[in-house]
Amino acid sequence: MSEVWPIVASVLGVFLVMGVGAGCRQLKWLTTEADRTLANLTANVMLPAYFIGKFATSTEIGSVTTAWQPTAFGFCSTAFGFGIAYLIARSLGPKIGLTTDVSQRAFALCVGIANYGYIPLPLAEKFYPSAVIELILHNVGVDVALWSIGLAIISGSGGNGWRGMLKSAPLWAVLISVALSELGWIKYVPAPILSAIGAIGACAIPLGLLLSGAIIVDFLKDGAWRGSPRTIFAAIGVRQILLPLIMLAMGRWLFASTDLRAVVMLQAAMPAAVFPIVLTKLYEKDTETALRVVLWTSIAGLVLMPAWLAAGTWWMGL
Repeated sequence: MSEVWPIVASVLGVFLVMGVGAGCRQLKWLTTEADRTLANLTANVMLPAYFIGKFATSTEIGSVTTAWQPTAFGFCSTAFGFGIAYLIARSLGPKIGLTTDVSQRAFALCVGIANYGYIPLPLAEKFYPSAVIELILHNVGVDVALWSIGLAIISGSGGNGWRGMLKSAPLWAVLISVALSELGWIKYVPAPILSAIGAIGACAIPLGLLLSGAIIVDFLKDGAWRGSPRTIFAAIGVRQILLPLIMLAMGRWLFASTDLRAVVMLQAAMPAAVFPIVLTKLYEKDTETALRVVLWTSIAGLVLMPAWLAAGTWWMGL
């Protein structure tokens, strides 16, 4: 219990920050009109600054020859998650409350991708600080999978998702940071600039969590998320039981690196990501199914995340 409690406390701390965001929404201190502005500020300024700051102060990234591994894992694990979720939605759809094509696509998109940003990053900083760089590189692969395979699932075609990926400021921040580190030029960046970047980047995760909490409380007001228990149990079963078992088994077999194993464990423990709800709305698919998946896996995550993190720590030998 003495080893599990710090994990539980950290997970609860993350959700408490989200709860503050929910409270601010209820009190109208964080209004819906501000969401787009703050989201753009977080994604296009604060997160890139966070990534650049981490690369500038880290000695963990040695060369591009090793940097590809977490990125490849991020892409492959997310693509695999999409594939499993899509297969289950198509083959068992009516039995788990997914009777239409749009509901099956929404289920596959939301169940297939784990929360890869605002929740695992603070946990990595707390317990596995040396793995933060690997987690950031992993997230690049997840983004590529989301904007290619994920977009193809929800839209029914490949579309122009690659254009959205190429416009991603965090992606370019990572690519530029890797290049600067590889060439040894990061040391020539003036200290005041690095200090400013660090100060801006420090705001990224707290603000992202506050926004996530505000957005989720908006969805909670829609009673539709409480329906269809078969879909809810299927989502939890796939996202938080089946996929973690597969990821932890494969991670221990594939990776000897402690940092990469930590990334695998953190991702295996995560609930569904929030952003796919936005894509589901954008493509006018089944937002009710998307809401059920995201909200219920997040609620279940209050218990399952600490459990998987504790089990993963033992299994991965961390």
